[in-house]
Amino acid sequence: MELTLWAKTNGTLVNVLTVLLGSGLGVLIRGRLPGRMQRVIVQGVGLVTLFIGFSMAGSLGSAAGGAVDGVILGLLALVLGGVLGEVLGLEERLERLGDLLKARFRGGGGFTEGFVAASLLFCVGPMTLIGSINNGLVGDPTLLLIKSTLDGLSSIALAASFGPGVAASALVVLVYQGGLALAAGGLAAALPDPASDPRVLLVTGVGGLMILGLGINLLELTRVRVASFLPALVLAPLFWWLAEVLS
Repeated sequence: MELTLWAKTNGTLVNVLTVLLGSGLGVLIRGRLPGRMQRVIVQGVGLVTLFIGFSMAGSLGSAAGGAVDGVILGLLALVLGGVLGEVLGLEERLERLGDLLKARFRGGGGFTEGFVAASLLFCVGPMTLIGSINNGLVGDPTLLLIKSTLDGLSSIALAASFGPGVAASALVVLVYQGGLALAAGGLAAALPDPASDPRVLLVTGVGGLMILGLGINLLELTRVRVASFLPALVLAPLFWWLAEVLS
């Protein structure tokens, strides 16, 4: 039986709604919080983001390709992906998109930072990939509903600090996550068991390292150019395939 468009994308649509609602609530309380409280909120999100990143990065230990360890594959994907991202200027392109949305919606200070941070946090992770496949293939939105709750809570904290730029990330969630759900038929043919597939585990691990970088940025420890590493998510399964062939 062919699933309806709603059945394939209901998890994504709920996710978009929770991000918008959470962002709205965050913006409402933003002006009522002193600066030190806003910093503490962002630091709390940053610490939890580090935990999520560490948890995801552990997947590299189960993502070996032939005789090559998953950590090595992740390192190659991250370094070469970062170089490619710098050549393509992905960090600047994402920032320009945030600035464009800022001008369009007359966002205040921190708009672009909130947009970039929220877009990466909400779209990089195993729940996004596996949840979208499950939703689009069999109409099961369970994982995306759990993700929606987490994203909604995170958007409150982020918007309380950065402002309405966080709400703009809902557009990225809609396009990216919804696109994955609609393309789930083709993905399912290549990934019959996505939860344990080494290619998914490798992408999850690399994504976890990127999430760690985002957490470091939120804590203002240094400035990691997270968006530049986005090509690593595409290179990771390619390197796994090469390792399998060469082994």
